[in-house]
Order: sequence, then structure tokens, then C-alpha cells
Amino acid sequence: MAFFQKIKEYNRIANIEEIGRRYFAMNSFDGILTILGVIIGSYIAGVKDYHVIVSAGFGVSIAMGISGFWGTYMTEKAERKKKVKELGKATLSDLKNTNIGKAEHSATLIVSAIDGISPFLAAFIVITPFFLINITYAYLFSTIIAFILLALLGGFLGHISSENIIISGLKMIIAGLVCVGIIYFLGKPL
Repeated sequence: MAFFQKIKEYNRIANIEEIGRRYFAMNSFDGILTILGVIIGSYIAGVKDYHVIVSAGFGVSIAMGISGFWGTYMTEKAERKKKVKELGKATLSDLKNTNIGKAEHSATLIVSAIDGISPFLAAFIVITPFFLINITYAYLFSTIIAFILLALLGGFLGHISSENIIISGLKMIIAGLVCVGIIYFLGKPL
């Protein structure tokens, strides 16, 4: 119970929830569109071996996860350390081992984890049909899952912003359609 109280206090100090929510949405979107690109590109190229798609999908997902975690960790650490040092200078005290310092450090770790896990998880969900069914149907179902996730993510963002969740979902679907259209246009043999 004390752990959750500490996290709640750190959230109040360092605004973890809002920043984590933002990273979750942005990087889930990146994960979905990236894996959708792998799937559509593989379909256009005529890839018939699901191992190729799964390997490429995992490779991309792992790279995005590491990139998300590492990039966010380094960026958040730098920004939050700067903030704690500036606040320390203003108050003439060392805040590193105070609740403020600990909250900022915890925020760095938590939002980095969210940033790293969200694109990996989103991409993994999209490629799941390639583990379960015939590759011809896997292309179709993976694409459908990607668009469902885009719609849900848009609805989630619409809910957060108190806007129409259906319109927000449709905006995300349009982004997916634009992605598929461009890949199809550029990948189509001349």
C-alpha cells in the first residue's frame, strides 16, 4: 500500500500520468503504423513465408521498443535533472534525495518504460494472426486489427480531449489509410 501511495505522490509532483498517457498514445500509434507498413509492404512484395513477416515485425518492434525506452530515458533524465537543479538553485538546497528528486527520477523510469513497451505491444498485437492462421488470412486479419487499434486509440484520445470519440477514431483510421495508400502506390510494380 505504501508503494502505491508513493507513486501517487510522485505522480502529483512530476505529472507522470499525463506524460505517460501522451507517450503511450504517440508510440502505440507509431507501433501500429510501422507494423502496418511491414505487413502491407510484405503483401505487395508477395511474401508467402510468415517467418519473414514475424521476424521483420519482431525486429522492428524490438528496435522501436529499445529506441523508445532509451531515447525517452536520456531525454527525460536530462530535462528532469535540469529542472531539479534549477529548483535547487532557486531554493538554495540539494533536492536530489528529496521527494521532488525521487519523483522526477521515478517519472523518468516510468515514462521511459511506457514509451518502450507501447510500440512493441501494439505491433505484437497486430502481427498475432501470423502465428495463428494461414498467411493469406493473416494479412487480412492483421490489417483489420491494426485499423481497430487505430480506431480505439483515436477514441481514447477523443475521450481524453472531451471530443467526439467516433470522429477521433475516424481521424486515426484515415492516417492508417493514408499510410496504406502511399505504401501501395510506392510499392506497386511499374
